[in-house]
Amino acid sequence: MGQAAKVLQLFKTLHRTGQQVFKNDARALEAARIKINEEFKSNKSETSPKKIEELIKIGSDVELLLRTSVIQGIHTDHNTLKLVPRKDLLIENVPYCDAPTQKQ
Repeated sequence: MGQAAKVLQLFKTLHRTGQQVFKNDARALEAARIKINEEFKSNKSETSPKKIEELIKIGSDVELLLRTSVIQGIHTDHNTLKLVPRKDLLIENVPYCDAPTQKQ
């Protein structure tokens, strides 16, 4: 896949992830959309393949961070937040083991 296609795919993926992560929060959706567009526009004239690969890596890391680490919170009271985790963030708990076994 060419670099232009990778950049376009990353652009689309970041926007899709932003829509999923900030669903039902118009202010955060707009801020994410503006920030993604600004970052891509500011690097639009970049021609160095090495620098472009570096920027693609940074963008992919940001997408992963958004997808795996961001949880929405809704103010319910003066000092209370209700957390709204997405289904893909909920994972099975691994039971605690007092006597771990060593892998061989």
